[in-house]
Amino acid sequence: MDKSILLVDDEEGIRKVLSILLTDMGYEVHTAATGTEALLAFEKLRPPIVLTDIKMPEMDGIELLRHLKQISPETEVIMITGHGDMNLAIKSVKYEATDFVTKPINDEVLEIALQRAHERISMRRKLDDYTHNLEQLVRDKTQKLVEAERLAAIGQTVAGLSHAIKNITGGLKGGAFVLEKGIELGEQKYLLQGWEMIKGNVDKITNLSMDLLNYAKDIRPDFQQYDPLKPVYEVIALMRGRAEENGIDLRTQLDPGIAPCFFDPDLIHHSLLNLVTNALDACINDAGRKGKKVVVRAIKKPGWAVEYQVEDTGCGMSADIQKKIFQSFFSTKGTEGTGIGLMITKKIVDEHNGEVEARSKVGKGSTFVIRLPKMPQK
Repeated sequence: MDKSILLVDDEEGIRKVLSILLTDMGYEVHTAATGTEALLAFEKLRPPIVLTDIKMPEMDGIELLRHLKQISPETEVIMITGHGDMNLAIKSVKYEATDFVTKPINDEVLEIALQRAHERISMRRKLDDYTHNLEQLVRDKTQKLVEAERLAAIGQTVAGLSHAIKNITGGLKGGAFVLEKGIELGEQKYLLQGWEMIKGNVDKITNLSMDLLNYAKDIRPDFQQYDPLKPVYEVIALMRGRAEENGIDLRTQLDPGIAPCFFDPDLIHHSLLNLVTNALDACINDAGRKGKKVVVRAIKKPGWAVEYQVEDTGCGMSADIQKKIFQSFFSTKGTEGTGIGLMITKKIVDEHNGEVEARSKVGKGSTFVIRLPKMPQK
C-alpha cells in the first residue's frame, strides 16, 4: 500500500506539526506551502492522498481540490477547515473531497479520515479488479458467439449495466458518507439525510435486479382474447395516488368501441405501467411547470387492434435523445434512472409483433405510442 501523502498548508508551523504526526503514523510526507506548489509536487509524486487547508492565499483549497480531481479523479483529498468554515467544507464534499477535519486537528479524527481514504482506495481497486475480471469473463464468453450483432448487443449491455451500477454505487457511498458525518458530528439532520439516501439507492438496486431478471427472461406472451381497455384501468388505479400527491392531472381518453383482441394482459399491463411511471416522473422533475397532466389513450387505429398513447406535459426530449431512448440502458433521468424500463417495454411489444415509438418536442412534453396487431403472428 502506497503510504505517501502530500500536505498543503501556508502556515509553516502547521506543516511541521502535521508532518511529525503523519510520519509517526507511518506516512512518507511531502509538503507544499501554496496551491501552485502543490500542483507541481502532485504532478511529480502522484500520492494517493492529499491533505490540504481550505483557506490559503492565491489558490484556496477548493480550487486546488478541483484541479486535483481534473488531473486524477481517483486521488483522495482531505480538507482542513476552521470551525467557521463549515459551508466551505460542505462545498468541498460536492467537489468530491473524501472528508474534512477541523482545526485544531484531533489525532484520532485525522486517523479516522485517513483510514476512510484508504478504505475508498482499497474498495476502488477491488472494484477495478472485479470489473476487469467481469470484462474478461464477458470477452471469453462472447468469443464463442458467432453472430456479430449478438456480440455488439452484449458489449452495449455490459457497458450500460456498469454505468447503471456505478450510479447506484455512487449514491450509496454518498449516503454512507453523510451518515458517517452525522454520527461523527452528532447531527440528527445528517443522520436522516444519509439514511434516506441509502434507503433510496437500496430500492434502486432492488428494482434494477428485478428488472434485469425480467429482461433476461425469454418473454413468450400468453396470448388471450382480452379487453384492451382493462390494462389501462388497472394502471390508472395503481398510479392515481402518486399523481394526486404530486399535483398531476392523470386522465384517460378511451374509445368505447375497441373490440377484444389477442395479447398478453400481464405483459401489456407492465409496458403501460412503465410508460405512465415515466410520464409522471417527467412531470415531477419539471418542477417549474404549471398545469401538469398525463393522458392515457386507447384508440382505434386502421390496420391495428389498438393504439395506446401516453402523453405528458413534461420538459420533452430532443431529436437526438428520441433516437436513443429504446437503446440499452439509456435514460434521461441521469443517476435516477437506468433505462431498462423502456428496454423491457420494447421487448414486450416486439414479442407481440407490435410497434412502439416516441414523439416529443423540447418544452412541449412527450407522447409514447404502442400499437398491437389484430392477431398474433408467430
